[in-house]
Amino acid sequence: MAAAAVAPAAKLEDADALIDSVETFIFDCDGVIWKGDKLIDGVPETLDLLRSKGKRLVFVTNNSTKSRKQYGKKFETLGLNIDEEEIFASSFAAAAYLQSIDFPKDKKVYVIGEEGILKELELAGFQHLGGPTDGDKKIELKPGFYMEHDKDVGAVVVGFDRYFNYYKVQYGTLCIRENPGCLFIATNRDAVTHLTDAQEWAGGGSMVGAILGSTKQEPVVVGKPSTFMMDYLAKKFGITTSQICMVGDRLDTDILFGQNGGCKTLLVLSGVTSLQTLQSPDNSIQPDFYTNQISDFLTLKAATV
Repeated sequence: MAAAAVAPAAKLEDADALIDSVETFIFDCDGVIWKGDKLIDGVPETLDLLRSKGKRLVFVTNNSTKSRKQYGKKFETLGLNIDEEEIFASSFAAAAYLQSIDFPKDKKVYVIGEEGILKELELAGFQHLGGPTDGDKKIELKPGFYMEHDKDVGAVVVGFDRYFNYYKVQYGTLCIRENPGCLFIATNRDAVTHLTDAQEWAGGGSMVGAILGSTKQEPVVVGKPSTFMMDYLAKKFGITTSQICMVGDRLDTDILFGQNGGCKTLLVLSGVTSLQTLQSPDNSIQPDFYTNQISDFLTLKAATV
């Protein structure tokens, strides 16, 4: 039997009606608020408009290379006044997940990833090893060489890692395969990321895929489109997910994240997804609405009769 057709996304015509229908807006960052290190036109005015209407704003990113504090600095550098409590990065989600399951404080976390994950684990009081410092480590494959690993590692957290190497793959694999009950946690499984505005680059999903390939174990994903962060936000702020609109530029992470959480969804075409991709017969993920960029909130008014 053929699957039921998904209703195509509607072009946003009346921004006020959407704004009035929800109390919270969750924004992805890259491709929505900024591109690389450049602010997208009209963003400050749009955020001011939403705040003036009493809306709660939350910023959620799958990028795990920075901590919430570091993201706060990036917003500041771009001239945006955002509270640290409004920022949720997948680096924070990894630490929050470990707290939510009462991960033992006497166990350690091996990190395949960057500074953001280490900082958030430290703030949460978890012992960690690995991270960028293991980027320089090499394995000498001499006859009879045996690689030791820490038997107290109870979780391996994998995120985007520019210092990824074979040492980390083997170390993470040994922990997951040989330490009883060791968790495999992924900050996200994004296939691509935007390190520069010139092209797409292999994303955190490539690092996660390597560990998945060697352990044959599926990770617990804490970033988008997993509902962990949505459930966390709803609980923290005491909001019903039907009162949230998720705004993002990716169908398979942002829009799916909103749909999985029961939110309204708005796709912006200022990032990775083109109108052609959205309307392709091969695409099964349809947001409620789509528009060019979030500053359309300033100009799209209901037609006056």
